[in-house]
Amino acid sequence: MDLERVQRAGVSLFAAKGFAATGIRELGAVVGINSATLYHYVGSKEDLLVSIMRACLEELIEAGAAALRASAEPVAQLAGLVSSHVGVSAVNQLTVRVAEYEMRALSESNRPVLQEMRDEYEGLFAQVLERGKRVGAFETQDLAMARLAIMEMGTGVAHWYRPGGRLELPVVQRFFVDMACRILSVPASALEGIDYVRAPRKLASEPAPPASKPDVHAAEPSSAARSLGWQGSR
Repeated sequence: MDLERVQRAGVSLFAAKGFAATGIRELGAVVGINSATLYHYVGSKEDLLVSIMRACLEELIEAGAAALRASAEPVAQLAGLVSSHVGVSAVNQLTVRVAEYEMRALSESNRPVLQEMRDEYEGLFAQVLERGKRVGAFETQDLAMARLAIMEMGTGVAHWYRPGGRLELPVVQRFFVDMACRILSVPASALEGIDYVRAPRKLASEPAPPASKPDVHAAEPSSAARSLGWQGSR
């Protein structure tokens, strides 16, 4: 028994049922141990959620910061940020969804620290967009709205992307970078010759994908996504 195995079980249950609806005994049953032994490994159920969310946010921040360090140009930095955001969301789908939706489940003693980490990550995007607009690389009427649109569409990949589908992940990453550039009126030629796609890292908390069929609790792709063939069966 190890913490990573417990985390994977926690992610599976939290993503499928929600944190509040998941019982500590149910969690123990999945990993094959009793509640007392489980408490030895993770403390409380909330402690387990905090460890999952913290690792996910740390990965997003680290990958995003690396993208910013790779170039001093706002357009290249944006491309790296979007690429890493989409990549992490695609290979850590359940973990990202738990980190996205279960902030509300945290107690007042834990929420401020995790919210600060989320704000730090969003701040990477805000920093690049503000500088890009200031130097004339980006055009938008509302930087905050542009940032939210770019980040939300990237996080949405966690709901529909399937490994082995019609499009390989680097293709999806480049497609989303192209869309982000369109939002900010950046010409496609601005990224010619720039290598901004990096392979994302799979977190230890992310369960193995189902062998036969997608998670029945996962959100179905939108009609627009289906029209583009973004389903694992294609």
